[in-house]
Amino acid sequence: MKTVAVGGVLLVLGTVALATGILPLSDALVLWDRVWPVLLFVIAITVVTELAAVAGVFTVVARHVARWGRGRAWMLWMLVVAAATVCTVFLSLDTTAVLLTPIVIALARQSGLNPLPFALTTVWTANAGSLLLPVSNLTNLLAQRAMGDPTPGEFAALLWPAALAALAMPLLVILLVSGRHLRARYQVPETAAIEDPVLYRWSAGTLVVLFPLLVSGVPVWMPAVVAALVLMVVFAVRQRRSLRFGLLPWRLLVFVSGLFLAVDAVHALGLGDALAALVGGGTGAGDLLRMASVGAASANLVNNLPAYLALEPAAGMDPVRLAALLVGVNAGPLILPWGSLATLLWHDRLVAMGVHVPWKRVIAWGAIAAPLSVVAGALALVAGA
Repeated sequence: MKTVAVGGVLLVLGTVALATGILPLSDALVLWDRVWPVLLFVIAITVVTELAAVAGVFTVVARHVARWGRGRAWMLWMLVVAAATVCTVFLSLDTTAVLLTPIVIALARQSGLNPLPFALTTVWTANAGSLLLPVSNLTNLLAQRAMGDPTPGEFAALLWPAALAALAMPLLVILLVSGRHLRARYQVPETAAIEDPVLYRWSAGTLVVLFPLLVSGVPVWMPAVVAALVLMVVFAVRQRRSLRFGLLPWRLLVFVSGLFLAVDAVHALGLGDALAALVGGGTGAGDLLRMASVGAASANLVNNLPAYLALEPAAGMDPVRLAALLVGVNAGPLILPWGSLATLLWHDRLVAMGVHVPWKRVIAWGAIAAPLSVVAGALALVAGA
């Protein structure tokens, strides 16, 4: 509810800015034209993933992962990294935070392992691993428009060196600080039973078809909406009780809408000019490091979405500078819990499952991992440009 409250306050402030003329209506309409496909994609992909979770798709995948780990914690950890990376790349970091976190925690507990390294791996992989495709992060979808709508392949061609480098650093930190826990052994859990095989097959099949369509170059909201409608029809026939209002990410929508509108209003007051002086204007190694570093610091202070919107004008229309900004706002918010919405969602899931998060320790580790991730990502971007 805190997220809704903050989003509601931001919406009110943005509305006041519109009513008083601080934010011109024409600017607000331009913003709406940019964000409605993003918001529609978030709604649709959330419905798809929630229904797929109800059908047991993710539980089955997690149990297979546990068996593939063969009782070795380090092997299970590597498989969790792979699963979190694939989920983040194709279904977004928020999906990873919401759906994979409880599965990973349950598996760690069932296996008698310390859940903290696995939980931290999930959220850090979700953030630092969200650079590769437009669908991986809301910031990427916004940057894709600013770059001139490159195809997913073109987007990945620009970002892949930075994506690999940025993801490697947090994982290295987890290995160093949790090596003792990852050398443990565990008991392989039993195979989970499928409650409704028909729902499971439809849900799994829909995801199999959806994944390639998300990287086909078609606007991502289109296949996501179709997939959501297909599963809603199937569930209406097989399990109507699962079609509830709570499927819709309305809290997220209120929060994101408020952020977008409020940041646009602050832009109208001259924020862009102030930030442009901080980040410079070139594409050399120093300039890209400055852009990424300011993006990371801003994301940790005020959340990565408003940080991206505030800095996008300073990046201009240059794809490389926008990519450096993405390195900062995607891979950088690993320190403070409000750095990204995915981290807030992750923490809510942990609290619901009774997992204590030692924030002082996590923040200290993040203060090491985030700078390493941002610098490595920015330098890799320079090398690949």
